[in-house]
Amino acid sequence: MKVLQSPQSLTLDSKSPGQTRRIGARLGRLLQAGDVVLLSGELGSGKTCLVQGIAQGLGVSDPVTSKSFVLLGEYQGRLTLYHGDLYRLEDPAAVEELALSEYCAEGALVVEWAERAWEVFPAEHLLVRLDITGARERGLTFEARGERYRELLAAFARRGRG
Repeated sequence: MKVLQSPQSLTLDSKSPGQTRRIGARLGRLLQAGDVVLLSGELGSGKTCLVQGIAQGLGVSDPVTSKSFVLLGEYQGRLTLYHGDLYRLEDPAAVEELALSEYCAEGALVVEWAERAWEVFPAEHLLVRLDITGARERGLTFEARGERYRELLAAFARRGRG
């Protein structure tokens, strides 16, 4: 089920990890250089599945996995995918030192556990909140922050209809 709540918000239900990956692939095909996608959700909510789909949509052929001790992974596709995972982050200043926004200007930045360092990310971004709604089911709420991301969300919603 898809619910377009406003030009800034869209909620989708996923019935399986495969469907979550397909949603991610749809988003990945629309990303442009400099885009920032922040992911938030509890452990096991599907953040890595979504990133795997985004990578597929960007044409990345290497496997994308959750990063245990690395804050940032880099994958080559149509654009470079910069995959951040802040799960083990102890000090938000460590993320600030990476200057992710500047470093990733030529690619797309997707960050899991973004809530661990909100203050270091640009005010304009696409936020995806993932919620566990069943054993395999997930709710994904996309929130556009800024004009670029409202346009991205509108294109994403249109692509889902056709």
